Amino acid sequence: MAEIRKVGVVGLGAMGAGIAQLCVEAGVETVGREVTLELGARAQGRIAHFLTRKVEKGTLTQAEREAAVARLVITADPSDLADCDLVIEAIVEELEPKRALFAELERLCRPDAVLATNTSALSVSAIAAAISSPERVVGMHFFNPAPLMPLVEIVRAEKSSDEAVETGFAFGLRLGKTPIRCHDTPGFVVNRVLIPLLNDCIRVLDEANVTPADLDTAMRGGAGWPMGPCELVDLVGIDVHVRATEALHSQLHEPRLAPPERLVAMRDAGLLGRKSGRGFFTYDK
Repeated sequence: MAEIRKVGVVGLGAMGAGIAQLCVEAGVETVGREVTLELGARAQGRIAHFLTRKVEKGTLTQAEREAAVARLVITADPSDLADCDLVIEAIVEELEPKRALFAELERLCRPDAVLATNTSALSVSAIAAAISSPERVVGMHFFNPAPLMPLVEIVRAEKSSDEAVETGFAFGLRLGKTPIRCHDTPGFVVNRVLIPLLNDCIRVLDEANVTPADLDTAMRGGAGWPMGPCELVDLVGIDVHVRATEALHSQLHEPRLAPPERLVAMRDAGLLGRKSGRGFFTYDK
């Protein structure tokens, strides 16, 4: 397995910033790359804020916080990723931008660097096919919010090497996660099961004429879910869920995977869940 001393995280939205936070907390020098320094600085501020909250809660010392913050370097220059041992991509969930990024990473990074994608629904093999060394590509699918959710799916693409897969698995353990290995199938493990189930839950809202609050109560009390489906979709982001649903539906063509009309309408209206302040429920931004 490759020794991971320095990590690059490309894309510092909610997922990328959470992954970068995990890396610096684990003692790893981290390069966070955004398209502009302004966007990178915002992400850096969010990470510093969450680390401050951990100090306030007593789960991190002030010295540990300061050391973690110092490990994060923000850049808009892709060439700053050149000496990373592992680069984790967390940009927009669209195939062609990811393929273009991986082609760029192949040109910039050392030949022995492992290249990982955090895609939740796209084919890792299709992303890896954009480069001439697809054996170095692996999926590392974190769950939102990355600092809190324990699971990371380590996805073996068609041509992933054993070394790339085991490097990703070992790094997941280093971050304090519970990694699992799986092959590159649509939705991998969790989303292949969860997305059609969540879609069914959303359709029941109208079919059973039940409120979002009552549906969530039913699934918590009757099925033992720790979080209701409406609250969960609000947390993930309604736009994110619709995008993942569309990606799976385009691959598998199963009716249950088609995005529910109610979610599409909410997305189009800007009701995206927690991040917009309103989805099925209302939140303080």
